[in-house]
Amino acid sequence: MQTARLFPALLTDFPCLPQVLAYYFKQWQGFHMSFHRHDATEIMYTIHGFCDVEIQLSAARTDRVRLKKGEFILLDANVAHRLIVEDEEPCRMLNVEFRFTRHQGVTPSLQQLAAEEKQLSSLLEVQTAYLVLRDPDEVYHVMKSLVLELDKPAGKSETMIQLLIAQLLIRIARLSRATVSSSLVQSEWYVKQSMDYMHQNYDREIQVKDIAGAVNLHPGYLQRIFKAVTDQTLMTYLTEIRMEKAQMLLLETDIPIADISDYIGVGSRQYFHLLFKAHTKMTPTEYRRSMNKHTVAYPEGS
Repeated sequence: MQTARLFPALLTDFPCLPQVLAYYFKQWQGFHMSFHRHDATEIMYTIHGFCDVEIQLSAARTDRVRLKKGEFILLDANVAHRLIVEDEEPCRMLNVEFRFTRHQGVTPSLQQLAAEEKQLSSLLEVQTAYLVLRDPDEVYHVMKSLVLELDKPAGKSETMIQLLIAQLLIRIARLSRATVSSSLVQSEWYVKQSMDYMHQNYDREIQVKDIAGAVNLHPGYLQRIFKAVTDQTLMTYLTEIRMEKAQMLLLETDIPIADISDYIGVGSRQYFHLLFKAHTKMTPTEYRRSMNKHTVAYPEGS
């Protein structure tokens, strides 16, 4: 299967320029678009409100992306997609569609720009069918300037249009790079907060949704970033905390074994015994006895 790319591979084969094919502002409400595709790269920018974009990547996979004010999606050409806007959540959008043509004129080609702007070069090589970004208004201002130039009834400048398209792609490339860097740092922060929550609440019967609620993230998203950062699931990490606490309580206290499960948030005593044996290769009773064998009894007064 061919690897998905955000931009066509031919961009590196010959000097070319982006050419705008269509652009429009549109207020949507209660609209469910059919899946469609076109031979142009598309930017769908949310000015106000909310919308969902579904992207059909294969017969078995359809991604659904939620966009709110200030967010946009960059879609590869010929990728099936559709827009969904609910009645109670109207949405205003700015769309720009463009494709690539051979370089003409005095403005730099995309290859020349990419040679100078390493972030643009990285964007052109991105291995994905779509990209979702949050904009601090820089991308929107360039898009608005571009469509206003395109809309001029007379006296519009092709050079200005090409410069604005180039600026738009560079802005998106820089935003993409900054988002990747900040996402890594942010993900690590959420993972640390999740770990802290589990360390402070392991004695309760907590679930993934409880941990996600504590750090204000969607449970599925938290599970993905936790696995990416730690190579463990949330529940695996929580079980390790509980088993370490159980070992400490068995070794350092006289708490009855039958009560240990209540101290570590495992409601079922039978389930606790199964988890503990899987973790230590011993039952709780065997663990306590084996540790006691290694305890040295010192004479009084020594």
